[in-house]
Amino acid sequence: MANPGGGAVWNGDLHNHRKQSGSLQKLTFYFLLFFQQNGKPHFYHKPIVESFEEAPLHVMVFTYLGYGLGTLFGYFRDFLRNSGIEKCNAAVEREEQKDFVPLYQNFENFYTRNLYMRIRDNWNRPICSAPAALFDVMERVSDDYNWTFRFTGRIIKDVINMGSYNFLGLAASYDESMKTVKDVLEEYGLGVASTRHEMGILDKHKELENLVAKFLNVEAAMVFGMGFATNSMNIPALVGKGCLILSDELNHASLVLGARLSGATIRIFKHNNMQSLEKLLRDAVVYGQPRIRRAWKKILILVEGIYSMEGSIVNLPQIVALKKKYKAYLYIDEAHSIGSVGPTGRGVVEFFGLDPQDVDVFMGTFTKSFGASGGYIAGKKDLVDYLRVHSHSAAYATSMSPPIAEQIIRSMKFIMGLDGTTQGLQRVRQLAKNTRYFRQRLNEMGFIIYGNEESPVVPLLLYMPAKVAAFARHLLNRKIGVVVVGFPATPLAEARARFCVSAAHTREMLDTVLENLDEMGDLLQLKYSRHKKSARPELYDETSFELDD
Repeated sequence: MANPGGGAVWNGDLHNHRKQSGSLQKLTFYFLLFFQQNGKPHFYHKPIVESFEEAPLHVMVFTYLGYGLGTLFGYFRDFLRNSGIEKCNAAVEREEQKDFVPLYQNFENFYTRNLYMRIRDNWNRPICSAPAALFDVMERVSDDYNWTFRFTGRIIKDVINMGSYNFLGLAASYDESMKTVKDVLEEYGLGVASTRHEMGILDKHKELENLVAKFLNVEAAMVFGMGFATNSMNIPALVGKGCLILSDELNHASLVLGARLSGATIRIFKHNNMQSLEKLLRDAVVYGQPRIRRAWKKILILVEGIYSMEGSIVNLPQIVALKKKYKAYLYIDEAHSIGSVGPTGRGVVEFFGLDPQDVDVFMGTFTKSFGASGGYIAGKKDLVDYLRVHSHSAAYATSMSPPIAEQIIRSMKFIMGLDGTTQGLQRVRQLAKNTRYFRQRLNEMGFIIYGNEESPVVPLLLYMPAKVAAFARHLLNRKIGVVVVGFPATPLAEARARFCVSAAHTREMLDTVLENLDEMGDLLQLKYSRHKKSARPELYDETSFELDD
């Protein structure tokens, strides 16, 4: 496939290889990319190694059995509450409004009341320090089975932080490197008190936007004060009625909300499945809009760089090839991948050695690798100029706080080496090193972990709800802070712990966590891996399938 512009292209061939890494069987995909350097073709061989091992049958049986027993006891307790034998602490419909539309969904309220509430103490834990490699947690207890909490006044010091998105360790306590942030705070204050359309554009915003564009190697960029709103408020400005959105089934809620608010038609393709995506693209081109059969005004593909619940990395070379073949637009959310993957931390485009011109809309957030808040949209100047006028965030949302903008500028210059040091690059490399080490050790222990071997987001499958609670509680007692995730953020039977590796983690910290995980795996019998290839990667080999509406 020729590329007159000199950008990287995928050669169109996909070869499946089963690779033994230790004793863990994985599925490896190899992409042969070429791009031009100094006018000469250069070939780049990039393996993608991802693991989605399925659980043994008995684990799934016991998982569903656990939910079944919990549901039975839930109905029994609801009977006791309705009979007045047990006090009901949950929100209920008022008797005088019984004929109105219900405020509370029956099953969701049932699940919260009888299942989630029993293990609620594992979420929303308050911390009282910077979310660095070590942080402090405020101890709390409940006297009414997690309906309410009270603080004991005790602080759990120096807990190893394995849950925050502090990939490069830039969210830390104040030191002299943050002096510029302090100076901006003294000069500009905390708030802007205006929108971008009115009096909310500062020189710091312009400086940041120019720096983001330079960092991503694109023409222009625009920054926003909230990462979630960067997706949900800008997608409706890009597409609308008569347009088609093709969205990965595991996309973040902000992408889903933005797509729904746009009024465009939405079709879902299976996660990272190119056959599924191509079928939808082909049908969209052939059949056009339903009923009227006119061509779609736009076809927009929505994907993420790193999927935060699966730890997988988007198959960008294939998607770029498909979007070029079918003349679609590509919108990529790099909330978790910007700063955390790629040789110099510039995200999945750099990770695969592709040309930034191949992506139409770059989106990312400053909340992870940059230790700040907010988000950006980047790409061609025409795109950014259009959003400056039509974005709901620009028209109605308060501009980014000046100290936040300076923190991002400081962090980005640090990563790019514009501070005169190579410490930023060293952190990017240290993150990659820590990620590979942590994932390899978990694999060797026999845990089932999901995702790409280069992803710093590491989901460890727990499955059973009782083990989810025990896992988090025991680790906190050992001064290790983890995030556990369950339904509805994951499928009902795929509850998990999600570790976020950081460049700030020392080898001693990681070894401490791994030693405790090894003990917890034996105590709770969590080492489910039988080194079987999962059904999930087999999606790449599908030639026919049915899609749910």
